Amino acid sequence: MRNFCKDKPSEADLRQLLDKRIVYLDGAMGTMIQQHKLEEEDFCGDLFKNHDKELKGNNDLLCLTRPEIIKQIHSAYFDAGSDIVETNTFSGTSIAMADYHLEGIVRELNISAARLAREAADEAMEKDPHRPRFVAGAIGPTNRTASLSPDVNDPSKRNVTFDELVTAYRNQAKALIEGGVDLLLPETTFDTLNLKAALFAIEDLFDEIGQRIPLILSVTITDASGRTLSGQTTEASWNSISHSKPLCVGLNCALGADAMRPYLQELSRNADCLVHCYPNAGLPNPLAPTGYDETPEDTANSLSVFAKEGLLNIAGGCCGTTPDHIHTIVEKLSEHPPRHVPEIEPALRLSGLEPFQLKANEAPFLMVGERTNVTGSPRFRKLIEADDFEAALAVAKQQVENGANVIDVNFDAALIDGEACMTRFLNLVAGEPDIVRVPLMIDSSKWSVIEAGLKVTQGKCIINSISLKEGEDSFIKQANLALRYGASIVVMAFDEKGQAATLEDKIRICERAYKILVDEVSFPPEDIIFDPNVLTVATGISEHDSYGIDFIEAVREIKKRCPYARTSGGISNVSFSFRGNNTVREAMHTVFLYHARKAGLDMGIVNAGMLEVYDEIDSLLREKVEDVILNRKSDASDKLLEYAEEVKDQASGKRSSGPDLSWRELPVSERLAHALVKGIGDYIEEDAEEARQQLGRPLEVIEGPLMNGMKIVGNLFGDGKMFLPQVVKSARVMKRAVAYLEPFMDAEKQAGSSNKRGTMIIATVKGDVHDIGKNIVAVVLACNNWEVEDLGVMVSCEKILQAAKDRNADIIGLSGLITPSLDEMANNAAEMKRQGFDIPLLIGGATTSKAHTAIKLAHHYDQPVVQVADASLVVNVCNELTNPEKKKGFVKSLSKKQEELREKHATANGPKLLSLEEARDRRLSLDWSSEKIEAPDENRLGVSIFKEVSLETVVEYFDWSPFFWSWELKGKFPDIFQKGDLGKEAKSLYDDGRRILDQIISEKRFQCRAAIGLWHANSIGDDIELYDGESGSNILATFRFLRRQQEILSKKTQYCLADYIAPKSSGIMDYLGGFAVTAGSGVETFAKTFEDGGDDYSSIIVKALGDRFAEAMAEYMHHKVRCWWGFGDNENLDNEGRIAEKYQGIRPASGYPCQPDHAEKDTLWKILDAENSTGVQLTESRAMNPGASVCGLYFSNPKADYFNLGRINQDQVKDYAARKGWTVAEAEKWLRPNLAS
Repeated sequence: MRNFCKDKPSEADLRQLLDKRIVYLDGAMGTMIQQHKLEEEDFCGDLFKNHDKELKGNNDLLCLTRPEIIKQIHSAYFDAGSDIVETNTFSGTSIAMADYHLEGIVRELNISAARLAREAADEAMEKDPHRPRFVAGAIGPTNRTASLSPDVNDPSKRNVTFDELVTAYRNQAKALIEGGVDLLLPETTFDTLNLKAALFAIEDLFDEIGQRIPLILSVTITDASGRTLSGQTTEASWNSISHSKPLCVGLNCALGADAMRPYLQELSRNADCLVHCYPNAGLPNPLAPTGYDETPEDTANSLSVFAKEGLLNIAGGCCGTTPDHIHTIVEKLSEHPPRHVPEIEPALRLSGLEPFQLKANEAPFLMVGERTNVTGSPRFRKLIEADDFEAALAVAKQQVENGANVIDVNFDAALIDGEACMTRFLNLVAGEPDIVRVPLMIDSSKWSVIEAGLKVTQGKCIINSISLKEGEDSFIKQANLALRYGASIVVMAFDEKGQAATLEDKIRICERAYKILVDEVSFPPEDIIFDPNVLTVATGISEHDSYGIDFIEAVREIKKRCPYARTSGGISNVSFSFRGNNTVREAMHTVFLYHARKAGLDMGIVNAGMLEVYDEIDSLLREKVEDVILNRKSDASDKLLEYAEEVKDQASGKRSSGPDLSWRELPVSERLAHALVKGIGDYIEEDAEEARQQLGRPLEVIEGPLMNGMKIVGNLFGDGKMFLPQVVKSARVMKRAVAYLEPFMDAEKQAGSSNKRGTMIIATVKGDVHDIGKNIVAVVLACNNWEVEDLGVMVSCEKILQAAKDRNADIIGLSGLITPSLDEMANNAAEMKRQGFDIPLLIGGATTSKAHTAIKLAHHYDQPVVQVADASLVVNVCNELTNPEKKKGFVKSLSKKQEELREKHATANGPKLLSLEEARDRRLSLDWSSEKIEAPDENRLGVSIFKEVSLETVVEYFDWSPFFWSWELKGKFPDIFQKGDLGKEAKSLYDDGRRILDQIISEKRFQCRAAIGLWHANSIGDDIELYDGESGSNILATFRFLRRQQEILSKKTQYCLADYIAPKSSGIMDYLGGFAVTAGSGVETFAKTFEDGGDDYSSIIVKALGDRFAEAMAEYMHHKVRCWWGFGDNENLDNEGRIAEKYQGIRPASGYPCQPDHAEKDTLWKILDAENSTGVQLTESRAMNPGASVCGLYFSNPKADYFNLGRINQDQVKDYAARKGWTVAEAEKWLRPNLAS
């Protein structure tokens, strides 16, 4: 074994140790120093006994005045199990030492501190020569913040500059390295700009000394808001500092471990390096020996949970922790493996206070606000020249409110001091959370102005711009500086010869710049944004006619030749010839953007207020504009100039059809009830005001006639005389009435004035995006006088429980559709128990059941856990659980029924399960020598992408029946219309659905996309291999399947999907297909427009239609693929026949009965490049987002059929885990609903 006492450990040894196990830091230095109860003379020593400032409390000084104490503390931590100790230099910068008038001792102090820790490490390795020990140079945040003003009256003021921080950090780091540290640890970062200055300084230092050592970065989340003191979220902070490529990043200080958990999880998901956590020992407690309330066991138990979850590579302690804490942490965590570092997909990741990313080719178009640019906005320039920075801030805020994802800031004007204005304005912006939540684009033709902006921006911003205009040396220098500041860059298509105007020059210059940046500078390609120059068209100069189309085609080609790079442009430049004619300019911007986006343009600097809707542009104007932009006709410019004079604004109105208004003669209370029952909102504000005038107080209107009307709705619904769609319409009207009355209700919003029945927090659990059922439950409860806070989809346990605490909720409701959500519900229940909740938990969703709730969920929580099968039951359940007189009986009955279900499960023999070997012996046996293998058109092999399928085409494949089922209207379309009152409501719902469907199609609200793959394939056992050619020599991917072990009495076959593909041993090549389809993010966007207007009814219709589009897309694409296979051409099936699946082949999906493992979607996503090609992402539970998406595999064999896997035994679980490269525990997690026990 290696003797580290003689052969000192290296960086390679540290990395090797980190690969093997969790590595341990030390604990608190200050806490241990306090145990010695030192006095002023201890801090002064002989060196400073005549110093002019009191020094007690300057712990770093003890490295010079009481070094034996510091060394003993280091040794105690090594004895306790630490692998790494930190130097006692938290305040070892000239900035921090200035408070003591000791700036001059910084070098000596840091060298001494490093040597003390080094000596302790060496002595520890003498005791145990086979265990390497390391020293980290601790670099504190200083006592100044670069992002925050110390003066409430002057938000632009700072008490430290970036350059001052760089100098201080550089001097400290240099001394620490000279003293012998193995790595540097900037820690307790409460202002990310301070940390960026430290990273800048360290990189400068590495260049100077020609040596690099590892970096560990530690951020401090200051409170339960999940943000640093300077306001950034964890992910936003990581985006700001990830350019430094640290060995490890993590969290320390301010919070105890339990409070850090959600932020550590967030960091672990996003960081492509190691992750650490060294928390405080809980909260401060002056009565505790260490000053903090957690014992060693408390802190270790919390960190053990993190380790078990796979979140940690390095662990230790901060304030209040001692060697006993570290010893216990080492004992508890030693049984857990270190976190696996995830592969993070390359993407443009930016940050303001919040993170922003452009990921994959189908990412949303990024809008860059241009109104804070003095060169493009005369108003903004005048405000700056008038020193009216407050009004200038309002311009920036308005852009964010109008949807800008990034704010472009430019001060390039003759009479403006660009550096001073950039610094002042961005310092002011830093104090405006509504603005600085989005990333900034720092825009200038002067590098000094750009640097001024970079030095006051804590987020990861975009530099606009650099170019090859001044040659390669200048270009490389600026690119290296951009990398050091941690910024993305816009690269303009300029070189030494000037601006690129032609298509060829645009491509040539951008490709040259890309190669220099990526190959020579090692600049991340995902942080490169090319601007191929938007130039003005229709100038009357024929050479300019192709400027529009040349830009568009350049974008297309750059995206092909420069992987991961992005493209941008200043959109308004294209229309400068028509200044003063906004109608034409807006049309030109819209048309230009439309075609540029189709070519791959990722972002544009554009005033969103000067954009039209493409389809709403006057058709003749649009045609003439497109002639110009696309250079389709030689006289296009002249024709547009002529037509521009004729363009006039137009307006149109709608005529009312005059409904029966006889009910308007009723008293106001009856009118309100009528409006609620009938879902009529046209007069609701008018009637609410009349009722307010009569009753005197707005609250009496709500609690009187409005609630009486909703009681009528609730009774009709409970009696089955009113159907769910009508209830949702009623809720929409109720919302409008309440919204009108809210401004009058401030005086009535006092404790005890509400007669609400209770408060529910409802959410779709983390990893799941399905919410139609949840939304309906929320509406039904709201209609019955419940206050409901709907947290949405993919909601973490922490957020749900915090909302329940904040709102003093009476009930929590959890929803989920996919099977992994069942585990997340169990986690929520267990966490509720751990935190001492005493309120009921309701469970709902398609995969839930009363049996599963009783057997797998209820035991995690001490309070009632109730599965609610549908919305019609939820009101009675909630009312009984919150009625003191009824709750006891309800819970007693529930407990008895759940216990009976558990006993039945425990005593049931269950279905007979064959061994995996027996099941495989009973596989589907086909004579492959006589089987006809359908070969697809060879031109269709591989992946085919459908960027946008006509909505009209997709509608032809609609299956309307599930649309009604989502509203709990049971029946088959169109027969459901014949079912009496239910049929009448179904027809009304259908008519409303058709109306919204027509709007979706005419306005192109959804964008149906698909990625379809067909590959050569063979089965090997229960797996299917895919190949990129007929030889089968190159394996593209392998799908893993499961075999039915439950014995089927009527059959002797134990099915597995792999049985439907020719085995490799047969020597016959077969084929397998795969697909991912979506109706796009437009479903959620369109639904939210109704939701924001209080129209839940229409919102739910939109989401239900989104699901129908997704399923219809799957059916349409399957039909297309069957035609590619050849056998689909002769089907002659109508839509009813397709719905009945009267065609050859099947399209099973991961997560469904044939193959319940949702994680198999990962393989499909990789081979289809599905996220890039369709925009559909997989959540951590492998739900698809957007939710209106469907995926699966295509099997063509005529004998292929669907089956239910049923229960499986441990022998198959272990076999499957081995084939997947999983632990058995991982396999059990994904297959839990199918486990035999």
